[in-house]
Amino acid sequence: MNDIKTLVVLSGGIDSTVLTYDYINAGRDVYAISFDYGQRHNKELECAAITCEKLGIPQKIVDITEIKDIMYSSALTGNGTVPEGHYEDASMKSTVVANRNSILINLAMAYAITQDINRVAYAAHGGDHAIYPDCRPEFVLALKALAAKVHYTPIYIEAPYLMWRKEDIVKRGIELKVPFIDTWSCYKGDKLHCGKCGTCVERLEAFKLNNIKDPVKYAKK
Repeated sequence: MNDIKTLVVLSGGIDSTVLTYDYINAGRDVYAISFDYGQRHNKELECAAITCEKLGIPQKIVDITEIKDIMYSSALTGNGTVPEGHYEDASMKSTVVANRNSILINLAMAYAITQDINRVAYAAHGGDHAIYPDCRPEFVLALKALAAKVHYTPIYIEAPYLMWRKEDIVKRGIELKVPFIDTWSCYKGDKLHCGKCGTCVERLEAFKLNNIKDPVKYAKK
């Protein structure tokens, strides 16, 4: 068994939830950290808490809601209209939260240091490379270089899904028997997934490509 202590940045979406189950399956000593950064809704955070409770892993929820005042231009933190349809540069750039992953992972590293954890993992994946700067391989490489110098001993950044597509992550979740009902993807945060925003479309396609029905409910079309 590999009992390496690892802090997973757990949002409550599919990617980070599958990653958490993946590390548990590998025998990692897993801890979770989740952030309330003033996003439009707390659906993902609620799912993250459910996952941690089911897996019996410690979770630290950090309230940094005031930070939205400097990241308000995103449709995910402001009151702007959430774009619908496939991920496209022109529309989905409005969902970019300025420097989000850099901020959150640096905070995660600080917490990891206080907990004597030297590995921090997040679930950036290949499908986000074109649109989200902080999911690109070059960003992860730069982050790893920084992490090696932030403390007296190195912190190791892990992004094992960096070159995967969403359908690959769903496939891995199926293999691990991840309860996808405990995940949230929709940007809008209504009672049900809208089925129309970019992340809903990507989610539906990932399940379709794996020939399995998504267990979450969607609003009627």
